[in-house]
Amino acid sequence: MPKARFALWFVLVTLALTGCDGISSNLSTGSGLRDVTVLDGSMIIAAPPGYCIDPKASVKRGDTVVALIGRCTAQGQVAPAVMSVTIGAPGSAGVLLAGPDVLATFFTSTQGRKVLARDGRSAHVIVLQALVAKGALYLHVNDQTAGEYWRAILAMKGRLVTVSASGAEGAPLTPAQGLSLVQTVVALLDKRNPDKAPPAQHR
Repeated sequence: MPKARFALWFVLVTLALTGCDGISSNLSTGSGLRDVTVLDGSMIIAAPPGYCIDPKASVKRGDTVVALIGRCTAQGQVAPAVMSVTIGAPGSAGVLLAGPDVLATFFTSTQGRKVLARDGRSAHVIVLQALVAKGALYLHVNDQTAGEYWRAILAMKGRLVTVSASGAEGAPLTPAQGLSLVQTVVALLDKRNPDKAPPAQHR
């Protein structure tokens, strides 16, 4: 496997594993859990309208954060959904230098589907759709273990960021709903975390 692909595989698997821990004390919550400030104030994660971030199901490990988002109330007027936002370590966005189109080709390959598979078996994953928009890759995935979901992969402030959205048990999202939720979370991340160019140095 080429170095770039191995690095991408390693980063994504590492991020997936960190989401399995139920540690929340390292997250700094914002007002009403509609947003959280993480990584010593360097990044902000915000939830779409009608949804809230659950600190008890979120985790920070070193320079990596995974935040889980769901409906604020069981009787909410929005679709039952589970969203996750994962922010990698500084410099982890380097695996995206090849560009989202190359990544789309990779994730539709046997190796790429193996990376996406919850059980590590490429035959258990189908990439139903791959879209590229504003530098982000959006994947519509059907996983035999995890079910159907949308995932976005993008770079932000030099960090690899992934966003996913899936339906709750017994209440699957339509493809349009899943894509809309992921795009909304990505838009909120862009709005809350503008990349600021370093000030010019005058001599």
